[in-house]
Amino acid sequence: MKSLITLFLALVFSLNIFADTVSDKEKDALIKLYHATNGAQWKIKWNLSSSVSSWYGVQAKDGKVVGLHLSNNNLKGQLPAEFFDLVNLITIDLHDNYLKGQIPVAIHNLKELEALDVSSNELSGTLPASICELKKLKNLALFINKISGELPLEIGKLQKLEILSLFNNEIEGQLPGSLYKIQTLKVLLLNNNKMTGNLSREVINFAALENLSLFDNSFDGEIPGELEKLHNLSEMNLSYNKFKGTVSKNLVLLDSLNMIMFDENENPVLLEINTEKETTIVTQN
Repeated sequence: MKSLITLFLALVFSLNIFADTVSDKEKDALIKLYHATNGAQWKIKWNLSSSVSSWYGVQAKDGKVVGLHLSNNNLKGQLPAEFFDLVNLITIDLHDNYLKGQIPVAIHNLKELEALDVSSNELSGTLPASICELKKLKNLALFINKISGELPLEIGKLQKLEILSLFNNEIEGQLPGSLYKIQTLKVLLLNNNKMTGNLSREVINFAALENLSLFDNSFDGEIPGELEKLHNLSEMNLSYNKFKGTVSKNLVLLDSLNMIMFDENENPVLLEINTEKETTIVTQN
């Protein structure tokens, strides 16, 4: 009887070890991440001598690292090159830390990625075109960083993207035409950047859009009336841009700041609602 109990315990122990096993390559990538981001000063540290399954924020399944949840944990420094060996990651949440450096081209290695949240850090540089190869990506949150340059022209390849949240950065240029091809978008937040150009009438393609925020940029031209046909749109802010012309009463009511714009001299321009024609007429104080 005693030998049977011993055999049973040994079997359970071996099964636990097997379930906990990740590849040496992935374990090494996690260890490199720990050291590169000042792990000794993390709020919740890893005991590197213990099982990977016990490491805070690491989610493993079937011997693969599929999730990394280390938000607000005092990570400082740059993501090491080995980080992008974690090719089975589905979710990355590193928001509210002190990560620096650029998002490397190697981001394209993470083919299984569905959610990437590295918001509220100190990332800089441009958004690499290689990020557009993450065909399963649904949530891209990089707001409150120092990302600059233009959005990748190929961003429309992200055909499953539902949330694109890049506000409070230093992004320039126009909205890529391919962006309007993403029919799954529900949330598009690009406010507080340095973007320019027109808002295309192709916004009609955003049938699923619920929240649109472009305020505090330098967009110009007319506001497309097609926005009014987006029946799921419940939150919108286009104010503090350089849009001109007329706009429907319904859109003015939808905009939380009633579409206050700036003219070529950076003076505020008020929109007066024309109740008879249900449009607004641009007037200036």
